[in-house]
Amino acid sequence: MSTPPDGLPVYRILTGPDDATFCHRVSEMIALGYELHEGPAVTFNGESVIVAQALVWPARSHGRGEQQ
Repeated sequence: MSTPPDGLPVYRILTGPDDATFCHRVSEMIALGYELHEGPAVTFNGESVIVAQALVWPARSHGRGEQQ
């Protein structure tokens, strides 16, 4: 598949509390075919740890001799 399913964008950033729900959201995107872009960003909002994770849809690379 050359584009993400369901009209999703090729770049996504997920944010939320560092909990199981956030991890499941990231895992769901990976299962769809997204790849992690770098490591997560983490901050503390005074009450809980907040995480941000960027994901990208993998670009199809064309080898030599292939039509683009």
